[in-house]
Amino acid sequence: MSRGARVRGQAQAGHPPVSQPPAAHLPVLYTQVLSGLRVIESGIYLDGTFGRGGHAGGVLRQLGPHGRLLVMDKDPEAIAVAQRDFAPDPRVSIHRGSFADLLDWNETAAGLDGVLFDLGVSSPQLDVAERGFSFGKDGPLDMRMDPDTGESAAQWLNRAEEREIADVLWTYGEERQSRRIARAVVARRASQPFARTAELAELIASAMPRGKSGTDKSRIHPATRSFQAIRIHINRELADLEAGLDAALARLKPGGRLAVISFHSLEDRIVKQFMNRHAKAPPSNRRLPEAVAFVPTLDLIGGATKAEDDELAANPRSRSAVLRVAEKRGTGNGERGMTDRGKASFPVPGSRFPASAGGQP
Repeated sequence: MSRGARVRGQAQAGHPPVSQPPAAHLPVLYTQVLSGLRVIESGIYLDGTFGRGGHAGGVLRQLGPHGRLLVMDKDPEAIAVAQRDFAPDPRVSIHRGSFADLLDWNETAAGLDGVLFDLGVSSPQLDVAERGFSFGKDGPLDMRMDPDTGESAAQWLNRAEEREIADVLWTYGEERQSRRIARAVVARRASQPFARTAELAELIASAMPRGKSGTDKSRIHPATRSFQAIRIHINRELADLEAGLDAALARLKPGGRLAVISFHSLEDRIVKQFMNRHAKAPPSNRRLPEAVAFVPTLDLIGGATKAEDDELAANPRSRSAVLRVAEKRGTGNGERGMTDRGKASFPVPGSRFPASAGGQP
């Protein structure tokens, strides 16, 4: 039975289709995320990458009157949406900032029953040319998720050394033509500094060797890897991810779950290695004396989860999404979850996202 059929069957049986996201926004791996987080009605959950609230709304619909939803985002436009749509709900707290700094937010100090990171650039950021993330839409060459912090992509490209640019393109974009592109950037900016996304995309395309017709190189835009690399560098995405994972583990209660959606191999590798490092004993060396016995702090919940065919057809951007879930060792959340999931909840005054009537999708 398809996921859509299961949702329709729940609605026909009198249960609310809690796994159905709002039609206006298609958060990737929506049902899988909610299942992985295993939301309990009285829990405290953090969405560290609010975006437009697709996943957050799903969590909130499953919380009871005593549950809490904490949302963070670096993007002021995302925070404005959160304030408009979520702030009236007394169960919600909103904070502008990076999930790398979640330990500094006092609302997390009581501990968390679940944490979600939906990494990378969001669809609204890609779709708005003025944000400068897309090589397909001409706009200011910015790329900052928080436009009030740090230097823009244009500022960096117009002052960085050729070797630094090449290193960024290779390290974060795995771009094989990184040196050729870096040379072209430095030569071009000497006469005309970069200001627009189209200028950079056209330069990269002109500097790249042409792929043979019908090959992957001919189908993928030449600027794809370079734009990804520059965006990751400008926003310190991988450094923030490493810090955020450590912070999430520190704040999770025993039995709490961490769910992370990645969109490229660099992110997924960091997430996979982090979870494995805390869940699996390192390889032993028979020639060395045994060190302190390894005590895992995480249990892996399934493996890498990807979008199913129906989601791929409805949302092509889900093609590269990978979800990984892990649970912090202990019994606190798990035992409460078995009890709370069987309880009926009550409507929460002022909420656009009413409490669940019990049961999981």
